[in-house]
Amino acid sequence: MLQNSESSLDTWMDREARAEAMIPVIGRLYRENNVVTSIHGRSLINVSTMNILKAHRFARRISKEELLLEETAPLLNTLAQLKLGSAAIDIARLNQKFKEEGNGATLEEFLRAELIEIVGKSGSGDRTSSTSTDVVLYGFGRIGRLLARLLIEKNGGGHGLRLRAIVVRRGSDNDLAKRASLLRRDSVHGSFEGTIRINENANTITANGVQVQVIYSDNPATIDYPAYGIKNALLVDNTGRWRDAEGLSQHLQSKGIARVLLTAPGKGQLKNIVHGINHGTIEDTDLIVSAASCTTNAITPVLKAINDRFGVIHGHVETVHSFTNDQNLIDNFHKGDRRGRSAALNMVITETGAAQAVAKALPELLGKLTGSSIRVPTPDVSLAILNLSLENGTTKEAVNNYLREMSLHSDLRKQIDYVDSPEVVSTDFVGSRRTGIVDGLATVTTDTNLILYVWYDNEFGYSCQVVRVMEEMAGVNRPSYPVTDVVQEAMSVLAALG
Repeated sequence: MLQNSESSLDTWMDREARAEAMIPVIGRLYRENNVVTSIHGRSLINVSTMNILKAHRFARRISKEELLLEETAPLLNTLAQLKLGSAAIDIARLNQKFKEEGNGATLEEFLRAELIEIVGKSGSGDRTSSTSTDVVLYGFGRIGRLLARLLIEKNGGGHGLRLRAIVVRRGSDNDLAKRASLLRRDSVHGSFEGTIRINENANTITANGVQVQVIYSDNPATIDYPAYGIKNALLVDNTGRWRDAEGLSQHLQSKGIARVLLTAPGKGQLKNIVHGINHGTIEDTDLIVSAASCTTNAITPVLKAINDRFGVIHGHVETVHSFTNDQNLIDNFHKGDRRGRSAALNMVITETGAAQAVAKALPELLGKLTGSSIRVPTPDVSLAILNLSLENGTTKEAVNNYLREMSLHSDLRKQIDYVDSPEVVSTDFVGSRRTGIVDGLATVTTDTNLILYVWYDNEFGYSCQVVRVMEEMAGVNRPSYPVTDVVQEAMSVLAALG
């Protein structure tokens, strides 16, 4: 028994050593080549040894067996020698493809053939690796600060989306220090990973080497952004103060702003974009776009998956939503019904337009959904309950297997996740980068009636979707490898379901 125990520890220490050796290789690929590596969508950038080991363990959910560091370590080392151009590379999928389709080629031969479009393109001036888009965050609240964290995390070698400035109204004499402190410390999402410095004279916050200009202004139409070196910028309005084209177009009157993205449901004719669903409709002529709401982003991908397979006749969406800053901490006047009552003490019935907003991204569900919401005393992570009437009957096992496969192998895998643990609760989903996590054990079916429970981090998961829309608008999204055939993936999902 002692010998077995020692052998197990030796094996673990060997795996730790292999994972530790991977960290500098992952870092060089990111900094020098703007290559983002992942394992089945789990990013490896700036993660610890333990998180690398956990990502390898997670792979068994997809391939039925744990991903071996003995295979991924040499793959990473070979990638580092190929002088790659900008890309997002899933090393688990690449490794699996090599094992299945290598046909006797060496690892280097296979990788050169598979990545032929980017091999030797490091610093060569190709569009994705040589261009960047300036980003301005107008407002610096819950979503604004999370977007800042994500943009700083994705900064790489300074390519892609570059956070250049935030615009706020001065709140106090020590406003800059307070803004930096709120970026550094977060009661829900934890401490900022890295270092933050401020320059009171220049009004700048520098986080992990990214210098961000803090601009104080009350008028979105009169800011001279080029004076700060900002040109042709994508401005993200996080305030929610303006929801229509007329109000948001004020930003375009300021020099240096080229396009505007709203992090709230847009009104009128504004396109409401849910990435993964209708991001392909964004055109160069769309100067103002909405990223819809957190709830719309959470439920639309799941609804599309269900509608595509089973058909949705009609349904009701009930959201159990964490309280937001719009509510009062203690009872006080509020122009909205019930929202004046203490958010920390009450469940509050309120309205939501998310169900109707789904149709803006998914027109086939127009008029088929109703919705309501209950605000509850939790600071983050919400739950959407989808009560659906289907055209085609199904079983709990069939629908769960289908959604699990969609979360792993479909073109919606960045949006949909799946869990079947009997112990998960809301805090387990803080920081999830997926927009909706189907709780399989809670699924209820009776032939054509289906009830799904979908968790979502209404702050961080939504912010990840916003960044995806930003990348689409800026045209700076990295090419992904290995290249997958969406049609073939869909067929694989159906085959897996029998």
